[in-house]
Amino acid sequence: MLCGHWRRCRRLPEEPPVPAQVSAPLALQPSPASPDGGTKRPGLRALKKMGLTEDEDVRAMLRGSRLCKIRSRTWHKERLYRLQEDGLSVWFQRRIPRAPSQHIFFVQHIEAVREGHQSEGLRRYGGAFAPARCLTITFKGRRKNLDLAAPTAEEAQRWVRGLAKLRARLDAMSQRERLDHWIHSYLHRADSNQDSKMSFKEIKSLLRMVNVDMNDMYAYRLFKECDHSNNERLEGAEIEEFLRRLLKRPELEEIFSRYSGEDRVLSAPELLEFLEDQGEDGATLARAQQLIQTYELNETAKQHELMTLDGFMMYLLSPEGAALDMAHTCVFQDMGQPLAHYFISSSHNTYLTDSQIGGPSSTEAYVRAFAQGCRCVELDCWEGPGGEPVIYHGHTLTSKILFRDVIQAVRDHAFVLSPYPVILSLENHCGLEQQAAMARHLRTILGDMLVMQALDSQNPEELPSPEKLKGRVLVKGKKLPAAHMEDGRILSDREEEEEEEEEGEEAAEVAEQRRKPYQVSSLSERKAKKFIREAGNSFVRHNARQLTRVYPLGLRMNSANYNPQEMWNSGCQLVALNFQTPGYEMDLNEGRFLINGRCGYVLKPACLRQPDTTFDPECPGPPRTTLTVQVLTAQQLPKLNAEKPSSIVDPLVRVEIHGVLADCARKETSYVLNNGFNPHWGQTLQFQLRAPELVLVRFVVEDYDTTSPNDFVGQFTLPLNSLKQGYRHIHLLSKDGASLSPATLFVHIHIQRS
Repeated sequence: MLCGHWRRCRRLPEEPPVPAQVSAPLALQPSPASPDGGTKRPGLRALKKMGLTEDEDVRAMLRGSRLCKIRSRTWHKERLYRLQEDGLSVWFQRRIPRAPSQHIFFVQHIEAVREGHQSEGLRRYGGAFAPARCLTITFKGRRKNLDLAAPTAEEAQRWVRGLAKLRARLDAMSQRERLDHWIHSYLHRADSNQDSKMSFKEIKSLLRMVNVDMNDMYAYRLFKECDHSNNERLEGAEIEEFLRRLLKRPELEEIFSRYSGEDRVLSAPELLEFLEDQGEDGATLARAQQLIQTYELNETAKQHELMTLDGFMMYLLSPEGAALDMAHTCVFQDMGQPLAHYFISSSHNTYLTDSQIGGPSSTEAYVRAFAQGCRCVELDCWEGPGGEPVIYHGHTLTSKILFRDVIQAVRDHAFVLSPYPVILSLENHCGLEQQAAMARHLRTILGDMLVMQALDSQNPEELPSPEKLKGRVLVKGKKLPAAHMEDGRILSDREEEEEEEEEGEEAAEVAEQRRKPYQVSSLSERKAKKFIREAGNSFVRHNARQLTRVYPLGLRMNSANYNPQEMWNSGCQLVALNFQTPGYEMDLNEGRFLINGRCGYVLKPACLRQPDTTFDPECPGPPRTTLTVQVLTAQQLPKLNAEKPSSIVDPLVRVEIHGVLADCARKETSYVLNNGFNPHWGQTLQFQLRAPELVLVRFVVEDYDTTSPNDFVGQFTLPLNSLKQGYRHIHLLSKDGASLSPATLFVHIHIQRS
């Protein structure tokens, strides 16, 4: 092991320099011939870095396939689909009268690839195509499934296997590699004549593409400083140098030099000092040595247990350098407590993919909800033809789906991502005959998954735990006998709720004495707010031992959501939202269930679990915690209007606190003019918190506008208790919750607890 004195006296042995954040070489250089024997393609260099240019499946995807897109029984359109040379996107062309249009979709936006007739669309409309020729691509966010049929089973398999390899490689990429691909794709697009050289005009085009409006004189000076051949063209190492200068991170260099000293390398003890100042748990010399071995790129430095600036950047851009505590990304909480002690990710009108007035109903909506970690789904059950109950939004123009098809989707998809129990919340509008059909389908389709009797007869006063209910399905519904309408139907939860509100309510303490643990309260958001306001602590105590489901008011005709935080503050477990409607409410839901392995269950704070708790969300007490956020910089923010090359964002950052009412706050930075590539703020925002254990912190980036509301750029939400201190990167998400990689915020976090 090298002593510090030796290191102070001698320089690290030289190796070829690696540009900060860019995997060398990034320059546009002629590449080998394309896999299909065509002309040389500079873009293949990016795919080559993924190590897949020789893969037979990927080579076939690069050549392209004529696949039939299937939308209905009569709508079958053949289109050319081809993998782009960046390995990150698929191009396809569609024919419309007089003008062919071209589109792409991104590999990182794919949720799953299913083989055969494994989507609602292909089960309904794919009968003319053999299952072996079919595949379905599902996407994150609200984008519809892509149901495809290939000319042959082998061609379908090539796409299934090829996309699986690309997705696996993409998931394994470091932030540095993602940035490499990102910048390379723009270089390829900006090189208008594809001669692997960049004129100043092309460089200016590149700058606009990556969201920076640089002063012409400054940009040209930077261009000329890199134009060592003095021919008004950048090529090879000159492009590399230009990118290195463009991608400089002065704020990171300043932090690095603060700990490394004049020799510009970090020893393991110096890195340990940085980790200790960060407030890292388990910061030891061995940990510092491990980080050097993991993130340092210079082999000589690694051998001498030293970290260069490049390695330091790699570490801070990795998941270990992110704002979210990595230890909280797996199941880390006690899963052996009663169900009532957990927040449970819950969906409202789960069957809808759009508006609750005239939108389509689909089993795919259940599959998507499960893919987002949802553990409680809603089934609005109505009388259907032929004795088969259907699910749709009653008395509206929404389409209908069969109850049995939904139960099959539950069986096939409910436990793909999370092993913990699923709750089926039935809103029952069926008569006795079709209720019997519902019961038959539940038993025959779910089999042993369905919970039919109490798990622990020795302890009937306590709900079982998520651990005991792994892989099981619970049904929430009304037991007979129950209130009946004049036509003999059973009253649904919502109808009975409305009647109760008209007739008046009995006191909630009285109700608590009569209820059994397995009984579930189902409340509209209005009634839940009334309980919170008028009986705060009593409601919290009630929710410490029994489940409460809250759902949106029926007046929300556009499937809008309410703020779920107010319900979580009082311990409500099943806070049901319209998963199909993006917005800050769903951002909060994603942030709440981001942790604990995204399993859909999060243990409530102790103050919401104790049967004799004195906590009241309306009166949380004095401030106990100070959160200080220094917003430093952002990196590679996305353009909002790709159709307008001159459109550059003017970004600002807002930090929002969502918790008990007394803690709720929002503060924002000033905006930076015409720079979404590397804006700098250096502004400090501070918050006083009374109930920190309930707080969600939402980081939002917006494009400032003087004459209209600001445009959303990206966000990231997480619980305060999962927010790491020190210098951290925040990896931004889109409105639909998809990754905006490589877009990041760089901040410094300090949490001071009383």
